Amino acid sequence: MQKHNYLDTMLYRLLFPAPKPRPTPCHVETGCRCFPTEVCLPSFTLLTYKCNDPKIDESTQEPENCRDMTAWVECLPAPNISCRLSNGTVFRFSGDEVGFNKSIPCRNVSGYSYKVAVALSLFLGWLGADRFYLGYPALGLLKFCTVGFCGIGTLIDFILIAMQIVGPADGSNYIVDYYGARLTRLSITNETFRKPHHSL
Repeated sequence: MQKHNYLDTMLYRLLFPAPKPRPTPCHVETGCRCFPTEVCLPSFTLLTYKCNDPKIDESTQEPENCRDMTAWVECLPAPNISCRLSNGTVFRFSGDEVGFNKSIPCRNVSGYSYKVAVALSLFLGWLGADRFYLGYPALGLLKFCTVGFCGIGTLIDFILIAMQIVGPADGSNYIVDYYGARLTRLSITNETFRKPHHSL
């Protein structure tokens, strides 16, 4: 059996893309079951429903219904999917009806703008304005008294704020444009799966 490395596999997939699977309609006889408020998700395959984009709040740049780091979006089953409701009647979707709500992740924000924090760090960091803005008055006063630790502390703070390592003191996230440059921290836990590396 011949071993393929990751690059060979990716090159093969790039040159010979697999055909996209066609949606398979879910009929009553296949056991698709719907309930008044939600559809049983395991009975739906990929491409048999689409979810609407969330409505974004202008002030927070997060979905309007974001609670506890979770928001809900409406999903519409594809046309001609028939489902049996809990009362026994059969309902056929036309593609315009909401079939269920799906949860998406969102972030906890409390009014601290990423753009403002970076601008303060760049132009007034030597006065400690960035640390005062983010809720660190002691560090802001220390930077003010030492003129940004003679410039070195200003440079370090600018890098930390620009990389979103230093955030607001209350533990919330920066307000960043919803489709903007958001950074996601990756971490390894005991439940992280590591793909074994096969030598050539």
